[in-house]
Amino acid sequence: MTEPVRVRRITGTDWDAVAALERDAYAPLGLSEGRAALQSRAAASPETCFVLDVGGRTAGYLLALPYPALSVPALGRTERAAAAPPGNLHLHDIVVAPALRRRGLARHLLRRLTGTARVRGDERISLVAVGGSDRFWTARGFVPHPDVTPPGGYGPDAVYMSRPVPAPREVS
Repeated sequence: MTEPVRVRRITGTDWDAVAALERDAYAPLGLSEGRAALQSRAAASPETCFVLDVGGRTAGYLLALPYPALSVPALGRTERAAAAPPGNLHLHDIVVAPALRRRGLARHLLRRLTGTARVRGDERISLVAVGGSDRFWTARGFVPHPDVTPPGGYGPDAVYMSRPVPAPREVS
């Protein structure tokens, strides 16, 4: 990919693109939350929510928020300011535009999230794998927690997963 890739915090002008990406990714699964819920998650923890720009256009996003380990935010519910202390950062949503998938772009968002979690003092990153994506997440170091059952709104094949926040790579 020769176009410049940039990960940055979400701004007010990003919401049309973010809402469209979310709708296109999750509506076919019956999991689209709508703009108000998405915006509330970013407002609850703006330092942990990002947009991926490729060539100056919005190509993806990631929404994460501090959330108690082994717990899951309800889909479609608006969030209030994040009250959970550092420890677990919940990756609630990540989407890359369909035309740009399978090019390794999600790793830019995940790298930024991991660095943010490290700076915050988080020990784990959790998520709910939906739509059969648990194999994707397993390949990225996430392990399932069969004792945690996500609410039914996440779909019948939803899997709660987490991984430790890795230490920074040593530079030699």
